[in-house]
Amino acid sequence: MHRNFTTPPVSGIPVELQGIQRVFPGRISAIARIDLNIAAGEFVAVLGPSGCGKSTLLRIIAGLDKPDSGSVRAGAVTYAHTRIGYVFQEAHLLPWRDTLRNVALPLELMGAPRSERLAAAAHAIGEVGLADASTRYPAQLSGGMRMRVSLARALVTNPSLLLLDEPFAALDEITRQELDEQLHRLWHERRMTVIFVTHSITEATFLAERAVVLTRRPTRVVLDYRLDLPEQRTAALRTDAQFSQQMRLLFEALDRGQRTPL
Repeated sequence: MHRNFTTPPVSGIPVELQGIQRVFPGRISAIARIDLNIAAGEFVAVLGPSGCGKSTLLRIIAGLDKPDSGSVRAGAVTYAHTRIGYVFQEAHLLPWRDTLRNVALPLELMGAPRSERLAAAAHAIGEVGLADASTRYPAQLSGGMRMRVSLARALVTNPSLLLLDEPFAALDEITRQELDEQLHRLWHERRMTVIFVTHSITEATFLAERAVVLTRRPTRVVLDYRLDLPEQRTAALRTDAQFSQQMRLLFEALDRGQRTPL
């Protein structure tokens, strides 16, 4: 008997960046010029040296910061009118709320009825493997569990665009790998557009369909590369020769970007 494997329908939206430039006070050029087109439902990892402007670029895409020139569009409308989930480097959970109500917060702010938002929050918590921790408070959770709650909170509104700013960087390697695998599975099931900022070449290679490598400040794109790996990612892939080859390509681009901006 043969099983039919189908690709889930795409729920994400395309993202288009044109001529993005950002200059901080003191004429510090953070982003020189970036043009980038991301397809609907694509998973893109953004890599670059520390302080090169990766987080600034993500904030611009989210509408939390404004470029000095250039434009951002998400789908057929400006980014301000699309559903965006954002996962920060820190979980930023409200200590007086349990897991369920922390995850339900975005829907509460949107005015969703109580029963509806709690049901959606419970579903999102189950998706990240924390169904048994719904009544726990942040102080009762490990670092990995807090990041799972943060991820569930970002997913609870069914975002068409999910932005993640090094969310797993402070975690131990085993926990980080587990969360990488879980995030990739959730992306494959939901097919939202994902932009994932990371310092980790291993993480970028494992998670993404496509990697964008940035130079040191002022930031430009040194490599825009579609990874030559199977769509399904498993733990065993990390020891595969092809995986190592793809990592090496990203490392060489990162090294070029660190030494000589374009």
